[in-house]
Amino acid sequence: MGDNATSAVQTVIDTVSTLVTDRPGVLLAAVLALIAVSWSVLWRLTRTVVTIAHEGGHALTAVVAGRGLTGIRLHPDTSGLTVSTGARRGPGLVFTFLGGYPAPSLLGVGGAVLVAADQASLMLWIALGLLAATLIHVRNLYGAVAVLATGALVAVVAGWGEPRLQDGFAAALCWFLVFGGLRAVRELQRGRRRGLHGSSDADMLARLTPFPGGMWAGLFWLLAGGAVVVTVWVLLF
Repeated sequence: MGDNATSAVQTVIDTVSTLVTDRPGVLLAAVLALIAVSWSVLWRLTRTVVTIAHEGGHALTAVVAGRGLTGIRLHPDTSGLTVSTGARRGPGLVFTFLGGYPAPSLLGVGGAVLVAADQASLMLWIALGLLAATLIHVRNLYGAVAVLATGALVAVVAGWGEPRLQDGFAAALCWFLVFGGLRAVRELQRGRRRGLHGSSDADMLARLTPFPGGMWAGLFWLLAGGAVVVTVWVLLF
């Protein structure tokens, strides 16, 4: 038993050593993204990026579901609102509310696949295109400034950054989206435990379907956690 434990520890040590040697930039990007998400001061400054992805997910699913997209609003407290027109019940509205929380995580996974395929530059230009599409539908000043600032940073790196900088920045953005998506779901769950029910996506889905809000929150947890696992696998192994 002791030999097995020693062997397992040695395997872990060897794996970590290999990762540090072979992928130092990706690991550094993961550490920086984790700090940005875990440290409350930085999280308050950067969370709007996750909100942009979240509201963009609502907007995209609304359009795909055949609903009319009225606009997106982003607020200084890092909350957001996407307004669409159409039936007040039915699959289209369900998918619209369902599209928010998984969006940052799915974008992070998609970006990680491109980064792992040495397509960091393409990933950044796609991100810029998505931000431009979001900006068209933003209907308040703060939201427009937030999207423009995020887009400007991505554009500078995509247009003038050296390949190594692009690789590191793209990897950090992917890590941030999957870690941030997980923290956003955690905040949703904490709010529900404190009795702050009512207007969250999980609560709206509970009103539109036979399933309780806790089940929808659990689904968000599953998707966000799975996205972290997939990103780790894609970028590190």
